[in-house]
Amino acid sequence: MKLFLDTANVSQVAEITAWGVLDGVTTNPSLVLKEGKDSSTHSTSSGQAGSLQVFKKTVLEMCKLVPCVSAQVTATDSAGMIKQGLEYAAWHKHVVVKVPMTTEGLKAITFFASKKIKTNTTLVFSAAQAMLAAKAGATIISPFIGRLDDQGEDGMNLIAEIMEIWQQHGFTTEVLVASTRHPRHIVDAARLGAHICTIPYDVFKKLPNHGLTDSGLKKFQEDWKKVSGR
Repeated sequence: MKLFLDTANVSQVAEITAWGVLDGVTTNPSLVLKEGKDSSTHSTSSGQAGSLQVFKKTVLEMCKLVPCVSAQVTATDSAGMIKQGLEYAAWHKHVVVKVPMTTEGLKAITFFASKKIKTNTTLVFSAAQAMLAAKAGATIISPFIGRLDDQGEDGMNLIAEIMEIWQQHGFTTEVLVASTRHPRHIVDAARLGAHICTIPYDVFKKLPNHGLTDSGLKKFQEDWKKVSGR
């Protein structure tokens, strides 16, 4: 299973890339805003050009580190999504255009598929939505499990449904498990056969850690000091 980092922070991408396990990055307007940048990269304000350049710079810096960077459009109509997506895709071969799961988004995905432009369908919350995005030609779909959990549902049940449908019908669209909240989400996604998991920085940092590893290493070091006389 591929592991992506869900962030708009280039330093975080560089840090996890150094581990040798990172396959890509997902980002969105909320993450950009969290980093203190303008999330409306195509607003009509006087800061439009500057905001877009900041966003572009961030995406390009990430593209130097990983082979797949999902950059989300902010338009809500298909024409606007297509215009933004064409611009994003022209920035770098590693850019994947991130499109929301709406009927307008499906139109944009169909267009991008005809042009062989890679897409990631975001905000997927049902198996029906997943199937529509796959049929439209999405490269990746992103079901959000944590937000379903917040609603009192079991987000992993959605992943199980999707993977069963994919096995039955041979969809080639990759399933990216998004809105992960803890390491168990990543393990369960892998067990179900999901192709990708995108993980927040703080959760990614927890993955290599275990108390028994720490205590075992401490014991090894203490024993070595006794043997070496140091």
